[in-house]
Amino acid sequence: MSSIRPYRPSDLDNLYDICVRTGDSGADATGTFTWSTLLGDVFAAPYVEHDPTLAWVVDDGERAIGYIIATADTREFVRWFRAEWWPAAVRKYAPEERTTADSALIGAAERPERMLVDDVDAYPAHLHIDLLPETQGQGLGRRLVTVLADALRERGIPGLHLTAGVNNAGALAFYERIGFTVLSRDDGGVTFGMRL
Repeated sequence: MSSIRPYRPSDLDNLYDICVRTGDSGADATGTFTWSTLLGDVFAAPYVEHDPTLAWVVDDGERAIGYIIATADTREFVRWFRAEWWPAAVRKYAPEERTTADSALIGAAERPERMLVDDVDAYPAHLHIDLLPETQGQGLGRRLVTVLADALRERGIPGLHLTAGVNNAGALAFYERIGFTVLSRDDGGVTFGMRL
């Protein structure tokens, strides 16, 4: 039986694995990048390094098989990501070994201001949630969002946002179903917001 619990540092390797195995609009991105850690260094590890108190995992009794991670203040997170996290993380990824996919993701990481959506002041927190296929359809995603939303409310955060890829139909339907509203849409993604 799966349960939700706070993130522990010993979960980090599982977060990297989950991030890759769900990193292609919810499908498996294994083999897409030269380095198996690259996707996690952009979309998972910085969150638990920056504020591990806003991270929870789905635990199957042996390991983490899903997670929700967040930052309460996207503007501050962007500043920290640019100044501290990314300069250290990118050193692992030798320029001469990068593929086109690697370079595209690294280029996005080098522009963390992309996280500053138009409504960032009304929805200052943002999240990433990833569940392995065996955890989906059990209500765990809804429960993870509820746990996070409650923690953000306790901190006085007024709103939460996220951006999902336009090709991730399951995620788009899920976010609307649990109470997020569409804030904006473009060719690459849909940004959702939730007032807290």
